[in-house]
Order: sequence, then C-alpha cells, then structure tokens
Amino acid sequence: MSVVSKRLAPFVKHAVRYHCPARKTYKCKLLVVGGGAGGCSVAWRFSRRMKKNYIILLEPSRIHYYQPGFTLVAAGVRTLKQTQKPLRSVLPSSVTWLHDRAECFDPSKNLVYTWSGDKIYYEFMVVAVGIKNDYDKIIGLQRALDNPSWPVSTIYSPYYCTKTWKMIQGFTGGHALFTFPVQGGKCSGAAMKIMFLAQDYWRKNKIINKTNITYNTGAEVLFGVPKYAAAIRKVALSRCIVPNYCADLVEVTPTGAVFQGTKGETISFPYNLLHVTPPMSPPHCLLKCEDLTNSAGYLEVDHQSLQHKRYPNVFGLGDCTCTPNSKTAAAVAPQSYVVERNLEEVMAGKEPTTKYNGYGACPLITSYRKGIIAEFLYNKQVCETFPFDQSKERRLFYQLNKHLMPRLYWSLVQGKWNGPSTIRHIINPFKK
Repeated sequence: MSVVSKRLAPFVKHAVRYHCPARKTYKCKLLVVGGGAGGCSVAWRFSRRMKKNYIILLEPSRIHYYQPGFTLVAAGVRTLKQTQKPLRSVLPSSVTWLHDRAECFDPSKNLVYTWSGDKIYYEFMVVAVGIKNDYDKIIGLQRALDNPSWPVSTIYSPYYCTKTWKMIQGFTGGHALFTFPVQGGKCSGAAMKIMFLAQDYWRKNKIINKTNITYNTGAEVLFGVPKYAAAIRKVALSRCIVPNYCADLVEVTPTGAVFQGTKGETISFPYNLLHVTPPMSPPHCLLKCEDLTNSAGYLEVDHQSLQHKRYPNVFGLGDCTCTPNSKTAAAVAPQSYVVERNLEEVMAGKEPTTKYNGYGACPLITSYRKGIIAEFLYNKQVCETFPFDQSKERRLFYQLNKHLMPRLYWSLVQGKWNGPSTIRHIINPFKK
C-alpha cells in the first residue's frame, strides 16, 4: 500500500461505516485484538486446544511485518519483501480473522465495537494492539518523510525504511543527525543500530572523513541498563559519534532540526541527513477507554500475571501494556507463554500463577560484522544467555541477528518460542 493509499484508508472506512446499513454481531470464546507478534502467538497457542471458530482475531492489516528487520532493510542487508508475509498465512486456519480494527471497548459488557460498526462479544479477551507512531507531534516531520527529495526518514515504519537506505547510499558527507525521543517507544536500540550501520557503510565507501555524526536523545542516558549504556557509549566515541542528552526533537525544517531541552530552551541543528525516531503512544481505541487503561493510555495489567487489574477475563501483552519492560519483540516471547498459562487457568476457574519477570532483549548491531546483545529483566537486572560478556562486540552477535533471529521470530508468531530461558539453563548453567 502506498503512503497516499494509507492516508485515504481511514476515510474510505469511514464512508463504508456510515453508508452501509448492514451490521454484524459476532460471539466467541476468545477474542484476540491485534495481529502482531503477540496476538498471533496467543491465537496459535489457543487454537491447539479450542475448536474451530472459537477464536476471533481482529486486525486491520493484511500484511504481517517482521519489524526488527526494518533496520536491515535500511542498511541494504535485506529487502522489504523479505520482512513480510500475508497475515492469513501466519494464522491458524481454525482462527476467524476479522479484517477490521477495534474502535472502542466496553469491558463491562464483554463487548468490542469495530471501526465498521460491528459488535464482538467475547468470554475472554487478549489485547495486543501495539503502539502507533505519532509523526504529528513533531512539526514538519510528516511532510519531510513524505517528500522523496528531503533527506529525512525513519526505520520505524515499512513506508519509510527503504527511503532510509536510499539516503544512506546517496549521502556524500556533511552532518548526519540521528534522534530518539524523550517519550520512548519501541526498541530504543534500533535508532542506534541504523546509526552504527550507516557509519560503517560510509567508512567502507571512504566518506567518513568528511562526515560528522550526532546522536540526540531526549533521555539522560544512551540505554536504560547501565552495563550496556557504558558499552554503547564506548563504541560511539570510538567512531567519533557525538551523543547529546535531554534533547528532544520538536520541529523539522528544510534547513534544520529543532530540539528542546529540559528547561524549555531550543536549539537548531543543521543536517544533511536526518533519521528520526518518532514519539509513540497507544492506539486511539485504548486512549478512549479509561476502564482498561492507566493515565497514560496503556492497558493496565498486573506486571507479573499480565491479567487486567479490574477485568479478570482480560489479558494483555506487547507494546500496548503498562509493564515497565523494554518494548521489544524479544519480550513478547515469554509474555505470550505467561498469557497462555494464566489465561488457561482463569478459564478453568483458577487464579493465575505464572509470572513474567520483565525479560527483554536488544540485539544491537554495531557494524556489518559485529554487534552487542543486551538482555535484562525488571529493575534493569542483567540476564545474559551466553557464558561470556554480551556487552562486548562480537561477530557471533551480528550473524545471530541476521540469520537466526528472523527464524526465531516466525516461530514466536506461531506460538513455538517462549524465549531463551531453557537454552540459558543449558549453555550457561551457573547463571543465577
């Protein structure tokens, strides 16, 4: 779908919704809202124990993307086509897929209204709607992204990651500026991955000597876990990359990027290439439902059981929840297992007993040959799988990111991957 088609889609849906009189009412045992990694994984897990048509999955997109692969697309290692599959092909045949989006929730009635005006009644619900990119929160950003001649892009969308690769290839020197917002969202490491890969590409093409690279983050550190923050900073400085902290991008113009500091002061940076990580937030269907969310609009679940705090027949996982873990695909693997076990117990009239420990991981590629793998739990506790220091750049980690992790991802989507805990006990048995 083109960018223009994407923009028109909501208006077409709006017209259909109000001019087509037919409305449908659906009933199901389990409703899964969202067809990303978490939603698909849960659908697969319960499809193995439920009858056909007991499960409905509500998802508007026809394509399922391996989003961690967008960095490799933007670095010329993969094509966009290699990161995508038709959604129907990654869902079990026994699951009913409704090609629509959630408009609003009424959890007191076990009811979800769709954008098209249909109603879905459920006995149990799993919410995995992810988060959205808020381009409009940065003045001028959407216009810059849509203009092919404007050297502004982002890897956080399939519509722009190919533009990033064209920009990196066409860059002939000057100031390359990479950003991360104070209002963080998906994998903070991805913004640095593309920066390191771009630096390595320019080094190989011998234009690095006439290139300055700056990384402006709205946070106070490069990475949330101190061990890996120190390692990343060391790598950045060794490549003459300048990090600036507490600098949040607020406006993009043809001549500069405007940042705001913690005290409201602003400063403009000129650029020849600008890669933006947009601010992110929960989708509108959650923001409109205060019964399900916290004050920030995230699904309010227990941090360990992933069960909703007020509605025991509702569970959540992935980026849309309020859990204080890193929002990465790696976190979805143990979360989907926890949801499976706990929801199964709730269906049987029992209390949930399985606990999510906050596991998350960030495979941070630092060049076309090496990388770092950060693994951690709640409270920034390091939890590494290998019996050696994973904060040190290694060739193994790049190869794992390029070849193994896509396979693990598609296994996760089919509910077959619970995370590396079992492997960790085998290859790193003395790890506490």
